[in-house]
Amino acid sequence: MNAVLDPIAALGRAALGLIKQAGALALFALEALSHLVRPPFYWRIFFSSLIETGFFSLPVVALTALFSGAVIALQSYVGFGQYHIQSAIAGIVVLAVTRELGPVLAGLMVAGRVGAAMSAQIGTMRVTDQIDALTTLSTDPMKYLVTPRLLAGTLALPCLVLVADILGVMGGFTVSVAKLGFSPSTYITATLDSLKTMDVVVGLVKAAVFGFLIALLGCYNGYNSRGGAEGVGSATTAAVVGASILLLLFDYLLTDLFFSQ
Repeated sequence: MNAVLDPIAALGRAALGLIKQAGALALFALEALSHLVRPPFYWRIFFSSLIETGFFSLPVVALTALFSGAVIALQSYVGFGQYHIQSAIAGIVVLAVTRELGPVLAGLMVAGRVGAAMSAQIGTMRVTDQIDALTTLSTDPMKYLVTPRLLAGTLALPCLVLVADILGVMGGFTVSVAKLGFSPSTYITATLDSLKTMDVVVGLVKAAVFGFLIALLGCYNGYNSRGGAEGVGSATTAAVVGASILLLLFDYLLTDLFFSQ
């Protein structure tokens, strides 16, 4: 009997643990968001996080988008060549980049770079008692450490995705013209004909949600880290993995919400 019940019990414990973790994360997010409407707001932390998340992430996001657009063009040319519809490459590139690859790849790059940094920074402050020191100095740690970073992540990622969209389309254009023999004017016309405002807007909405999730997971895991250097390392890993999983989950949910009709 135990051989049957033990796996079920383990599954139940895992499910309850997941629900408990989701609830704690939701309460953490609500508490941080509540400080947006309660002064003071720490603008210096906000602008520092905005620059760190947006400007300093620009090179890796730009390179990722540029080469992703180029690869899409190459793969589409090979696949569409079997059906003699190579003229659809421009539309496929702009659609894939604006709807999916721009937000998702930018989000994953920022999660690996910024989410890990946030978790490590706040986690180090936790294990060295600096967060307790903030409380002693009558400074709310959530208001000082978390709320500005959540707002910065939510605003910075759409800006990065807008740049990623442009560079991704540019990568497809460069490969199509220089390597595949497309006419520049024809490719640009096909791109503009296929480009829809709704696709760009949905991509930016996704980016804002992804930026919020990345900052939330980074701050949450760092804020709740325990156990010295090992605990900070575990929190950093959990922040990146958790943000990546939630990013892909919400990508599906938002895609289903906007494009299922």
